[in-house]
Amino acid sequence: MSKEVNLEPLAEAVAEFQTEQFDEEFETAGDHHRMAARHFSAAAKHHLLAATADDDGDEAEMARQAYMAYRHQLNAVQYAEIAALDSEQLEQELEDEVVTD
Repeated sequence: MSKEVNLEPLAEAVAEFQTEQFDEEFETAGDHHRMAARHFSAAAKHHLLAATADDDGDEAEMARQAYMAYRHQLNAVQYAEIAALDSEQLEQELEDEVVTD
Protein backbone atom coordinates (compact mmCIF):
# COMPACT_ATOMS: atom_id res chain seq x y z
CA MET A 1 0.00 0.00 0.00
CA SER A 2 1.58 3.25 -1.11
CA LYS A 3 0.36 6.66 -0.09
CA GLU A 4 1.38 9.64 -2.18
CA VAL A 5 2.50 12.62 -0.12
CA ASN A 6 2.78 16.00 -1.80
CA LEU A 7 5.95 17.49 -0.37
CA GLU A 8 6.05 20.44 -2.76
CA PRO A 9 4.51 23.01 -0.35
CA LEU A 10 6.88 21.86 2.39
CA ALA A 11 9.87 21.97 0.05
CA GLU A 12 8.93 25.52 -0.94
CA ALA A 13 8.67 26.57 2.71
CA VAL A 14 12.07 25.09 3.49
CA ALA A 15 13.56 26.77 0.43
CA GLU A 16 12.46 30.15 1.77
CA PHE A 17 15.12 29.82 4.44
CA GLN A 18 18.19 31.03 2.60
CA THR A 19 21.16 29.25 4.13
CA GLU A 20 23.67 31.70 2.66
CA GLN A 21 22.37 34.43 4.94
CA PHE A 22 23.55 32.48 7.99
CA ASP A 23 27.20 32.82 8.98
CA GLU A 24 29.03 30.66 11.47
CA GLU A 25 28.72 33.43 14.04
CA PHE A 26 25.29 34.30 15.34
CA GLU A 27 24.74 37.62 17.00
CA THR A 28 21.14 37.61 18.16
CA ALA A 29 18.59 35.25 19.65
CA GLY A 30 16.61 35.83 16.43
CA ASP A 31 19.43 34.28 14.40
CA HIS A 32 19.24 31.19 16.59
CA HIS A 33 15.45 31.06 16.30
CA ARG A 34 15.73 31.20 12.49
CA MET A 35 18.22 28.33 12.44
CA ALA A 36 16.04 26.30 14.81
CA ALA A 37 13.06 26.84 12.49
CA ARG A 38 15.12 25.85 9.46
CA HIS A 39 16.19 22.59 11.10
CA PHE A 40 12.69 21.79 12.41
CA SER A 41 11.34 22.31 8.87
CA ALA A 42 14.00 20.02 7.42
CA ALA A 43 13.24 17.39 10.09
CA ALA A 44 9.55 17.49 9.13
CA LYS A 45 10.44 16.98 5.47
CA HIS A 46 12.59 13.95 6.28
CA HIS A 47 9.90 12.48 8.55
CA LEU A 48 7.39 12.69 5.70
CA LEU A 49 9.89 11.06 3.35
CA ALA A 50 10.48 8.32 5.93
CA ALA A 51 6.73 7.73 6.18
CA THR A 52 6.45 7.47 2.41
CA ALA A 53 9.36 5.03 2.28
CA ASP A 54 7.71 2.94 5.00
CA ASP A 55 4.46 2.92 3.04
CA ASP A 56 6.43 1.70 0.02
CA GLY A 57 8.13 -1.01 2.06
CA ASP A 58 11.61 0.50 1.54
CA GLU A 59 13.15 -0.09 4.96
CA ALA A 60 16.62 1.16 4.02
CA GLU A 61 15.27 4.48 2.74
CA MET A 62 12.97 4.78 5.73
CA ALA A 63 15.90 4.32 8.10
CA ARG A 64 18.02 6.84 6.17
CA GLN A 65 15.30 9.48 6.19
CA ALA A 66 14.51 8.85 9.86
CA TYR A 67 18.19 9.32 10.71
CA MET A 68 18.32 12.59 8.76
CA ALA A 69 15.15 13.78 10.53
CA TYR A 70 16.69 12.93 13.90
CA ARG A 71 19.91 14.84 13.09
CA HIS A 72 17.96 17.94 12.05
CA GLN A 73 15.83 17.67 15.19
CA LEU A 74 18.96 17.59 17.37
CA ASN A 75 20.33 20.68 15.62
CA ALA A 76 16.99 22.48 15.93
CA VAL A 77 16.75 21.80 19.66
CA GLN A 78 20.33 22.99 20.15
CA TYR A 79 19.63 26.30 18.40
CA ALA A 80 16.36 26.71 20.30
CA GLU A 81 18.16 26.15 23.60
CA ILE A 82 20.82 28.73 22.70
CA ALA A 83 18.09 31.24 21.83
CA ALA A 84 16.37 30.57 25.16
CA LEU A 85 19.65 31.02 27.05
CA ASP A 86 20.28 34.28 25.20
CA SER A 87 16.82 35.45 26.25
CA GLU A 88 17.46 34.50 29.89
CA GLN A 89 20.75 36.43 29.86
CA LEU A 90 18.99 39.47 28.43
CA GLU A 91 16.30 39.22 31.12
CA GLN A 92 18.97 39.07 33.82
CA GLU A 93 20.78 42.10 32.36
CA LEU A 94 17.53 44.07 32.32
CA GLU A 95 16.74 43.07 35.90
CA ASP A 96 20.26 44.10 36.98
CA GLU A 97 19.80 47.49 35.30
CA VAL A 98 16.53 48.11 37.15
CA VAL A 99 18.08 47.15 40.50
CA THR A 100 21.09 49.44 40.04
CA ASP A 101 19.01 52.46 38.93
